[in-house]
Amino acid sequence: MRKLRNLANIGLATLLAVSFSAVSAFAEDNVYRTLDEIKESGTINIGVFSDKNPFGYVDENGDYQGYDVYFANRIGEDLGVDIEFVSTEAANRVEYLETGKVDIILANFTVTEERAEKVDFALPYMNVALGVVSPASRVITDLSEIGEDDEVIVISGTTAETYLIENNPEIKLQKYDTYANAKNALENGNAVAWANDNTEVIAYALQNPGYTVGIPSLGSQDTIAPAVSKGNETLLNWINEEIKSLAGEEFFHKDYEETLADTYGLDYEESLVVEGGEPTV
Repeated sequence: MRKLRNLANIGLATLLAVSFSAVSAFAEDNVYRTLDEIKESGTINIGVFSDKNPFGYVDENGDYQGYDVYFANRIGEDLGVDIEFVSTEAANRVEYLETGKVDIILANFTVTEERAEKVDFALPYMNVALGVVSPASRVITDLSEIGEDDEVIVISGTTAETYLIENNPEIKLQKYDTYANAKNALENGNAVAWANDNTEVIAYALQNPGYTVGIPSLGSQDTIAPAVSKGNETLLNWINEEIKSLAGEEFFHKDYEETLADTYGLDYEESLVVEGGEPTV
């Protein structure tokens, strides 16, 4: 009887050890913070660009500004928590969510199937396509005009890089990690054109005389949305409800008028802004 009891105790101990190991492994894999944990901490970490004016940038006073930042500030306000802005590059957006470095990415993150396998996207708040800007002295209006010795600038980790690699592998690419370096390369004549989000290249051409957006729309029409770590349903659901509720006050139209209108004017407002998570174009 004692031997049977000992065997039973060993079996129970083994079961408990296995269960504890499983829970520990789950805890290690679960890198994200739930909505309740964020509220309890009093701070939310949001990844934004620091050099992509007018969407996310640091002004002369060292403060974050831009279209994405305007939305981030409202998230913090409605959650009742402080915001810790984390500067990110395009290539780091997925990594920062997978490692739990940030709770949300708001950095002009275009929704793609490949990215959706690694992170969870909330409802969209902006429309976007790809565009190509080039010097006015040689405007590229079609990719077929790019010669075999020419090179095109892209930002690593963007949809422009993916699109050209998949659809035009014959085009030589110059890859940069930051928008500042990409702009410098274009201005130094290192390449014939720069392919990026059309919002970015349109803004660049408007702000820099001597450059023209010869291809305003390349590929499919896509959307930009907030992203959270894969499986973080509580935060994802809260963001989706927030986006829906903000439609009642046309929040993203106000965001555009406060942060983007000086760059684009009002002509682009209806084509770029998404209210309530429902694209209309």
